[in-house]
Amino acid sequence: MDGYQFEQYVALLLKALGYQVSVTPKSKDYGADLLLIKGEKKIVVQVKRHRKSVGIGAVQEVAASMRYYKATEAWVITNDDFTVSARQLASSNDVRLIDRKGLTELILSVHPDLVPIPRNVLRDIPAKEIICERCGAKMVQRKSASGLFYGCSRFPKCRYTLSRKA
Repeated sequence: MDGYQFEQYVALLLKALGYQVSVTPKSKDYGADLLLIKGEKKIVVQVKRHRKSVGIGAVQEVAASMRYYKATEAWVITNDDFTVSARQLASSNDVRLIDRKGLTELILSVHPDLVPIPRNVLRDIPAKEIICERCGAKMVQRKSASGLFYGCSRFPKCRYTLSRKA
């Protein structure tokens, strides 16, 4: 799942949790990827799909976006973890950090029938670019007797594949 797909997945998850969700424009988003409304709360959210800990930049962006969007809260949601400095800055700016463990808890708190399934997001929302998890090369779409799949562009040196089945 690329960053855009992850952002869409988080938006669907938060909708299932009862939030009214708006996705901000891709450029000039003023530091927020999602806008949430629930009751009297207006929340700006920065969504980060990373392979390493998220740093202070995401916290700075979402904290700054609060004034622009007139929000009452700011969150950063990631599939990974946060650096120590990101945690310190978030603490001093009242920014809620939701790491992999917190994200898993959010997912599990939703009724299973309402949870957007990651493989369906992969199928329904086209990726900008898929990267091989083994070697970092670009994945290319291929066709076999079983259907469409992604294979590493460094084949045959790297034989990593990703299924496109639902």
